[in-house]
Amino acid sequence: MLAPIYHVLPLTTIVRERILPVAGKVLAHVDQRVNSTDVVAEANFAREHVLIDVARTFNVSARVADRMIKVNQNDRVTQGALVADAGGLIPRSIRAPRAGRVMVVGGGQVLMEVGDARIELRAGLPGVVTKVIPELGVAIRTAGALVQGVWGNGRIDGGLMTSLIEKQDDVLNADRLDVSLRGSVILGGHVRDADTLRAAAELPVRGLILSSLYSPLLQTAYQMKYPILVLDGFGSLPMNSAAFKLLTTNNKREATVNAEHFDRYSGNRPEVIIPLPVSAEPAEPDDFFHFASGQTVRMRRPPHAGMIGTISTLRPGLTTLPSGLRAPAADVKLENGETVVAPLINLEVVG
Repeated sequence: MLAPIYHVLPLTTIVRERILPVAGKVLAHVDQRVNSTDVVAEANFAREHVLIDVARTFNVSARVADRMIKVNQNDRVTQGALVADAGGLIPRSIRAPRAGRVMVVGGGQVLMEVGDARIELRAGLPGVVTKVIPELGVAIRTAGALVQGVWGNGRIDGGLMTSLIEKQDDVLNADRLDVSLRGSVILGGHVRDADTLRAAAELPVRGLILSSLYSPLLQTAYQMKYPILVLDGFGSLPMNSAAFKLLTTNNKREATVNAEHFDRYSGNRPEVIIPLPVSAEPAEPDDFFHFASGQTVRMRRPPHAGMIGTISTLRPGLTTLPSGLRAPAADVKLENGETVVAPLINLEVVG
């Protein structure tokens, strides 16, 4: 059975595609070195669409209305521009309600997009551009430490990482945030109140890396203008030991927090990247393994969510679980010495 991978790697080669949601203009070029906050592509998109029903307005058939329409597909029109003209002894016309672009003309109707907004696509990680994807984005390559999480608020930034966590189950609160942390990426523990998120915004910080977050705080987290990355889940979960060891040993290094949303279909996950100097480029990480005895795994579901263990036995066939369901399973020895039976679907290989 193929195993999903949870990357916690002290040194690896990281390649990430950065893609616009709509076609636009790519600003970077191949072999260009970029920082995580550099804009590599940009695009304009319409916030709203306006349908002008010429046939209904003039009470004529669609064919007749099409002959009255004075704009064409892809025309850019200003507010008040003539869209359709019925002529006659008493002239009647339709004018554009707002400035915009004509998307479609036909069937006696005109569809316009209005309210242009600009999207700036940031690099998301420091590195070298290795590929330009026309009108959409770039691929960027770098080397360093990589730690992935389970949730992000969709923002990207980077800065000097400062650790405020001493134990895996530490709680981060507003009292621990002072002005000396302004402009830093804070490595914290569990957050249980909105005041902590707001205090971090007031400094401001360049990012929060948390072990866990209370789910009622999700809306507040989305409102923050700095990236928030959750490593282990929602509720009161300690930071898993693999991420704790790697991140705390890289205290006071530059770190990029890419708190993009977890997408199971594309494989994109929120992650922390710590660029490191290398004399020879390390290998790229694998995206999938087959489950096997001896692998280090991370538990994905309660009651052991976030805990790290080792597969001691991969059970043959199907195993009857306490719930009564039968599924492929393994015996996993956790770091606290306890051995549990876990369905493979609830495991991901750390590597």
